[in-house]
Amino acid sequence: MLTLRVGDVGVGTALPTTTVHLTRADLIRYAGASGDLNPIHWSDRFAAAIQMPGVVAHGMLTMALAVKTVTDWVGDPGVLVSCTTRFTRPVVVDELDGADITFTPTVTAVEGTRWTISVEAVCDGVKVLGGTRIEVDCG
Repeated sequence: MLTLRVGDVGVGTALPTTTVHLTRADLIRYAGASGDLNPIHWSDRFAAAIQMPGVVAHGMLTMALAVKTVTDWVGDPGVLVSCTTRFTRPVVVDELDGADITFTPTVTAVEGTRWTISVEAVCDGVKVLGGTRIEVDCG
């Protein structure tokens, strides 16, 4: 159910910043759900062998979490129109400490009932997604 009205939103509207904590267990669950069983998402030994900085989160999981920050705010995932992003840096998920990703969304365009929201995603002080734009149509 949509919780916002069109008049409530304008260019520059800041959505709530959200921090998501990922663990290795989250990566294993996502691997099973998505079918992406690449060992870079669960094996330290494999990640090291191919010179990765460690076990990394699935890019699509990171993108989905960015989308979720927007759809949670809007209140209806059914209004999602599109999402574009670039994966700029891997999210390294430590075996013991996990990883925290902070998502900072801001409305960058309003055209009638269609809103474009840009989302910055940062992990350990580094942007992990670039050019992330999520469009919703709340009409």
